[in-house]
Amino acid sequence: MAEIRKVQITFDCAEPERLARFWCEVLGYVVPPPPSGFATWDAYWDDRPEEKRGAWFACQDPSREGPRLFFQRVPEGKVVKNRVHLDVRVATGLVGEERLAALEAECARLLPLGAVRERLLYDGHDACIVMRDIEGNEFCLD
Repeated sequence: MAEIRKVQITFDCAEPERLARFWCEVLGYVVPPPPSGFATWDAYWDDRPEEKRGAWFACQDPSREGPRLFFQRVPEGKVVKNRVHLDVRVATGLVGEERLAALEAECARLLPLGAVRERLLYDGHDACIVMRDIEGNEFCLD
């Protein structure tokens, strides 16, 4: 039998800490403590060479059950649709109008954080809302 492995999901981005903190709010994740020997993340980054400051950031499930999200700064901007995206499961087990209401409520919570609503996919029974994060990465409320 194959060994089950944990995964980390990595995002290329322009502003790692800003994007990580956005996803903390979306998912209920937390910022991990700074590396050993540093009281704060600011102290850690101040200790790095200028070109390395803010080069990456992460967030994690506080229970450590879900995957860690890692954000790394890259020089190029996003130019095409993501081939992989996150589905944020907010209406599992719900159908019809009840599902739609749960998705719409979560969408309303995320818009003030900087998320952008793209479109609703709804067939009267099943639904999802296609969204974008603060750097334009697609995700779905499912």
